[in-house]
Amino acid sequence: MVNFTRWRALAVILIVFAACLFSVPLVFPEAQVTAWAQRQLMLVLGPQGGSSLLLEVDSSYVKKAMLDQIRDDVRKALRGARIAYQGLAAKADSVEVKIPKDDDIQTALAKLRDLSQPLGSKGERSWDVVDAGGGLIQITVPQAAMTERLRQTVDQSIPIVERRVSQFGAAAPLIQRQDVNRMLVEVPGLRDPSPLKELLGKTAKLEFRLVDLTVTPDQATRGSMPLESEVLMSSASPKLPYLVKKQVLVSGGDVLDAQPGFDQRSGEAVISFRFNTAGSRKFAMATTKNVGQPFAIVLDNEVISAPIIREPIMGGSGQISGNFTVQQANDLAILLRTGALPAPLTVIDERSKI
Repeated sequence: MVNFTRWRALAVILIVFAACLFSVPLVFPEAQVTAWAQRQLMLVLGPQGGSSLLLEVDSSYVKKAMLDQIRDDVRKALRGARIAYQGLAAKADSVEVKIPKDDDIQTALAKLRDLSQPLGSKGERSWDVVDAGGGLIQITVPQAAMTERLRQTVDQSIPIVERRVSQFGAAAPLIQRQDVNRMLVEVPGLRDPSPLKELLGKTAKLEFRLVDLTVTPDQATRGSMPLESEVLMSSASPKLPYLVKKQVLVSGGDVLDAQPGFDQRSGEAVISFRFNTAGSRKFAMATTKNVGQPFAIVLDNEVISAPIIREPIMGGSGQISGNFTVQQANDLAILLRTGALPAPLTVIDERSKI
């Protein structure tokens, strides 16, 4: 007969409990595990209370971004190979391109298949390239590639979410993956999660682009759309259309710092920003080449403002104005400092403990 001391018995109980704890995901369905994890986290919040948010990556946004990138890669590959093509477009579930010359079809298929990357040992690839007949080539994204991109998107989003949460001064926030396309954000001491939800709900993709003056926005929407431009609406009401070139002169990824402030002349709330070395160089080059032209400051595909470039801007800094309130200027500065999310995040569950 084996004799256990009290401490040894306690140790055995703890080991068994830990084994059960880590085996939960193997025994129970995914939804049940997520709910269980949330209950445990609410217990962790303890007497100080706090908020728990379950966020989900917008998979349709990720898929569209993948197809748009494939379209651009196809264009570059076919042009580089001097293969004539027609009707290149990203559809809802595929990219299509027409090769008018029969002699070019096999070469085009080979070029496009070479661009597809292996995903692992199972022979799956990042693209499926299919000859649909009649010179039409269709490119689709297999589920394995979509799953991997969602996983990468969550990985890229976690440090950005961490930086945004840190702006609230929260002590020991917990941010971790939940499944392929979700993450759990638990912030002790945060009783009202509304401001945090507002910040996490914005992608904050900032771009500086030229305004296209070759046709009016109305003419563009009625069928005269230039190939390399698109119509975007203003962020402020009343909503006004702008015809903006797709080429990004400088992006928010080049912003080194952003702070809220006030314009000394008008007194309105603004955001003062500073580029890193690469951004300063690109901004100086863009403003030097386009003096007298309007350029659009675009945030999440909405035009904040479209000032005229009066002179080259060589110092690597500037201001963004757009009839902001003080709170809006502060929030936007936070978003620019912490970086843009690779895809929108949606709050699909929220728990608070007071």
